[in-house]
Amino acid sequence: MSKREKRIEVPAADIQTQREIAKEIAKIHAARSTPPLAFVDTYGCQQNEADSETIRGTLREMGYIFTSSEQEADLIIINTCAVRETAENRVWGNIGALVHTKKAKPEQIIILCGCMAQQESVAKRVETSFRHVDLVFGPHALWRLPELLQRLMTAQGRLIIDISDTDGVIAEDLPQERTEGPAAWLTIMSGCNNFCSFCIVPHVRGRERSRTPERILADVRRLVAEGVKEITLLGQNVNSYGKDLDEPIDFASLLTQINAVEGDFLIRFMTSHPKDATERLFETMASCEKVAKHIHLPLQSGNTRVLAAMNRGYTKEQYLALIAAAKRHMPNIVLTSDIIVGFPGETAAEFADTLDVLEQVQFDALFTFIFSPRSGTPAAELPDPISREEKQIWFDRMLTLQNEISLRRHRAYIGTRQRVLIDGKSDDARYPLKSRTAGGRLVRLTGPDSLIGQFTEVEITDASTWSLTGQL
Repeated sequence: MSKREKRIEVPAADIQTQREIAKEIAKIHAARSTPPLAFVDTYGCQQNEADSETIRGTLREMGYIFTSSEQEADLIIINTCAVRETAENRVWGNIGALVHTKKAKPEQIIILCGCMAQQESVAKRVETSFRHVDLVFGPHALWRLPELLQRLMTAQGRLIIDISDTDGVIAEDLPQERTEGPAAWLTIMSGCNNFCSFCIVPHVRGRERSRTPERILADVRRLVAEGVKEITLLGQNVNSYGKDLDEPIDFASLLTQINAVEGDFLIRFMTSHPKDATERLFETMASCEKVAKHIHLPLQSGNTRVLAAMNRGYTKEQYLALIAAAKRHMPNIVLTSDIIVGFPGETAAEFADTLDVLEQVQFDALFTFIFSPRSGTPAAELPDPISREEKQIWFDRMLTLQNEISLRRHRAYIGTRQRVLIDGKSDDARYPLKSRTAGGRLVRLTGPDSLIGQFTEVEITDASTWSLTGQL
């Protein structure tokens, strides 16, 4: 294993040092007449949501309590996403607006972190144009938040930036504060080795590094003991889990071990990369009763030439063979995917191949995007002759087709009985509870709030493109 690929775990003594710093800051805050208020604003993927749970847990150890008001907050942390331009634009707009809260409350601390913050161009822009921001740090420095905040408290108004270029580390035993509810995120690995030509993630999250199965299983047992009913395993590419460990273990074996943990809970995972998905994974999913029969397998494009330009590592035919294998082992598997429309150089005929895959696979749902160039990636430098207007036409055609497929697949649920986890309140007054099937399909229900957090069986009575309706 080369030096660049070596997995590095932060020494326990270094983690303990950070927690001691957190206690020192908590003592300072305890001297206040009221506890300081923190606001954590999260953008992007489930991994960012999990990171924000660590941020909140660390802030709690430092004596903060939480508010949903930027105006009230003594400290604001914006945990950012760098995957798409629209997300970055929203972040810049919100950072700009915070100049007013800072003006009204000069002692307010404003922090920018996450994937977007790891980019040097972002740090420079903050330094020159957003001088009300106090601290910028990337994902690799998250475990050192107490130290960074302590430095900030003595920095006398100077901007602190910590975006050191690193392959990343594994930091264990960090405090966490989960959002309420019966579902939990559980990070099993970080980073990515794939370098898809359109993606900035490997540049900001570093190389793949796996947590040990012993640590993961301990977290699973703890979450189950706390009453969690659904655990989603997270990684940029969970299918390559374990390759960097001293005692290698593959993702299918990890699923088998988690499935053996006592308790009534559901196991989900994301995201899977098709080039690393195997028939062994599908066999394991089929044989493990706690593993959801749902896989999110990002296609990105249905054309082999475009897939090669994306550096995805598989062909259209190989992707279809994977889907066939998954259906062979799990005939009722729920399939979801990501699609990028209008990759640089894509032609109308090549886009038609994507529509062909949709017709053949019959995905239950898609997450769809028009290509968004990310500075620093190879795809951002490619010629892109197709207009934004033409790409929008392609995009709309794809949505129309997928909406028809989703509606048809959802209507097939009507009259069936489904085991669902009731996970919270709905935004539909007619059906005040929301729940999800093992395949992740949203089911709206009527019933008492006491059912929240419980598995139950429902009969599906109606369906739309986006959700199902059921009764207990």
